[in-house]
Amino acid sequence: MKFYTLGYGGRKPEEFIGLLKKHGIKAVVDVRLYPHRSSLGIYAKSKDPNKGIERLLGEADIQYFSFVELGNIFLGFDDWPQRYQCLLDKAGNLLTARLPEVPQPFCLMCAEKDASECHRRLIADYLVGKGHQVEHLIV
Repeated sequence: MKFYTLGYGGRKPEEFIGLLKKHGIKAVVDVRLYPHRSSLGIYAKSKDPNKGIERLLGEADIQYFSFVELGNIFLGFDDWPQRYQCLLDKAGNLLTARLPEVPQPFCLMCAEKDASECHRRLIADYLVGKGHQVEHLIV
């Protein structure tokens, strides 16, 4: 399985969708703990699927999945990367269990533009360790 990661931070919706389309992505997996919160409303998960991120992606014929179990519950801690890695080490198979059901290729999405500063990099590294391939979309 090859998958991608992308952060929407600082991106206009057209750029965000353009990157997904350029790479033939069929589905986005939102790995935010609170997908209904976003400083940019277009990226928020609304109660109404005809609004927010679901509408944006739906108009581009890209499916949306919210996997809050992959959210970073340690974000408020200075050592969040170590804590999140420990969580993956102990429960990674459980946390990533739904990913095989997602249409491929898919993209892990979070708010942080730079994957090296985001927990989605740790998820990606975990999946690479299981034999999968990743490309971080950093353009």
